[in-house]
Formats: sequence, C-alpha cells, structure tokens
Amino acid sequence: MVAECVENKKVLIKGNFAIAQAAINAGCECYFGYPITPQSEIGEFMSGKMQELGRAYVSAESELAAINMVLGACSTGVKAMSSSSSCAVALMQEALSYATADELPVVLVSVMRGGPGLGNIYPSQGDYFQSTKGGGNGDYKLIVLAPSTVQECADLTYKAFYLAQKYKNPTVLLADGLLGQMMEPVEFKPYPYPEIDNSSWALTGAKGRDGRIIRSYAPLADNQCEFLEKLYEKYRKIEENETEWEEIGTEDADIVLVSFGSTSRNVKTAAKLCRQKGLKVGVFRPITLFPFPNKRLNELADRVKKFITVEVNMGQMVNDVKLAVNGKAPVELIHKGVGAPPSPEDIMSQIEELI
Repeated sequence: MVAECVENKKVLIKGNFAIAQAAINAGCECYFGYPITPQSEIGEFMSGKMQELGRAYVSAESELAAINMVLGACSTGVKAMSSSSSCAVALMQEALSYATADELPVVLVSVMRGGPGLGNIYPSQGDYFQSTKGGGNGDYKLIVLAPSTVQECADLTYKAFYLAQKYKNPTVLLADGLLGQMMEPVEFKPYPYPEIDNSSWALTGAKGRDGRIIRSYAPLADNQCEFLEKLYEKYRKIEENETEWEEIGTEDADIVLVSFGSTSRNVKTAAKLCRQKGLKVGVFRPITLFPFPNKRLNELADRVKKFITVEVNMGQMVNDVKLAVNGKAPVELIHKGVGAPPSPEDIMSQIEELI
C-alpha cells in the first residue's frame, strides 16, 4: 500500500498516505471515516494501521456518523480525527458547530474536490468558504491549515493535532485532490509538540471526583453572551499566537501574488518568470486560513501597488485579501473554476494584461 515510513528517513509517498501516517505519529487514538474520492486512501491506510497498533478504527455508515463519533471520542480527551471531502464535509457542518461550542479538539482532514453539489473528483479550492466561514449555526471559528506540498501535509497534520488540543477547538487540514493524490519525498520527523494535559475537563468517569458535563445549550441569553465573549477571546489569542504565512520577494515587490495550497506552487514559478522579465513580483502564501494573516497583508499594502489572488475557484480568498488590504491597494483575481491550477505561463500572461 505504501512504503515503510521510518522517522528521519525520506520516503516517496502519496499525500493522503502522508497525512494518515502523520496522524498515527501524532498519537491519533481513534479514526472514524466514510470513503469518498479523493481522500479514500486515508481511511484505507487507517483501516490497517490503527488495528495493527490496537487503536480504534470504524468505517462509519455515513459522514454524519463519523464526525459525531469523533465528537464522542474527543470528549474523553483522546486524539481523534476524521477525513472527508467537500460535499461530504458539508454534511458535517452541524457537528462542527457543536464541537466548537463544546470546545472539543476535533481534527478533520478535508481534501477538496470540485463542486457545487456532487460536482466531480477533480482538484478544487472551492471549499475555502466552507472551512473558514463555516456552514454550521452561530458565531464560531475553525482553525484552518493549508498545506502546499506533501511534506507540509505531514507537518501540518502534526500541527493540527497540537492546535486542536492546545485551544480545545476543531482544526481542519484543508488540502485538495491534487495534494492528496500526488507523490513526493517526505521526512517523517518525531511529533515535535508538547502533549496537552486535558485531565481537567475530559469525561473519564466520575469515580473519586465530581461529575462533569459538556454541553452547548445555554438557557439564558446572558449566559450565551458571556460564553461567546470567552470564545472570541480565545480566537483573538489564536490569531495573535498562531498566524502563519510564507513570503517570497515581497521586500521590493510592486505586485504581490496571494495564493494558498497547491496553487501557490505554480504561483511561485510565475513570480520567477516575471522577475526574469523585469517585473517586481512577490508571493504571499497564507498557511493558516484562520487565523488569516490580515495584519501582515495590511502592512504590505502600505508599499505594494497591486495584489493579485490566484485561486482554483470562482474567487473566495480574494474577499479576505480585500478586507485585509482595506482599500490601500487594488486587489485583482486570477482564477480557474476547477481542475489543475493555471500554469505559470498563463498566470504571467494574465499579470501582464492586468498591468
């Protein structure tokens, strides 16, 4: 199925398998999932490895069942995850809202495919809104991490488990069909984060102590307002401490290309081609989609003449870039609805037209 993964030794591995192996290394004790292309290999890998290690694996009867099993497992303090894609993740939105309200460290891997509706199995970045804005009810945020390489698929899976545990907040690893299916060399380093003590809240039986309740219902409006203020204070801390991005060539750039995920690979090449033609083009890649790097983009807008977002959707992240720039510079969009990202040559050509 996959080459033997040994810590500190590079192996050639598919993105989905890299995510699954990293979850194992991170200490995932429970995996609950339902197959859907283009992420089915994650569940396939887990079906063998989790049982081999004596950990819990269930191929659930539906995506709804899978994500609610994750909620139940996380309420006992163990590391648990599910993985799915696009139209199936849509079915999980209610449970993610509950997990946020219950402050449960859920980890969800979302490997995007084309939509809306059933769409198709081609790569897409059309679920940016789904992950960063949320389809469940109420005011809540999910931590969202966006890898651009198979190595980052592994590294950010580690980070997803850590941030979920640290902040008791559902965390999404947002990849796409291209990353899930491509193969690249990956080095599986040991899990680099400290373990989080959850003994103060986990439901582990009340023998020798008072009972605990995890629930989202607050019967009085004042109680709910107080809870929401507490929740948003946590989000402010996440934004202050965990915002992450990559910059290339922005120090003298007149134009900055903004992209996330696998699309940024072609964007980086396009920027190099532009530099060869004498165009001062830089690249800005958000790694955390929430928290979004608003502050840094706003700082760059003080001297950058134009921002151009490049996305494989009809234009979603472009709205957050506009909000971050806050009118200091124009923001344009280069996009493709679904499938492989625009080629570097096509991106460069469109940049020249926009100029």
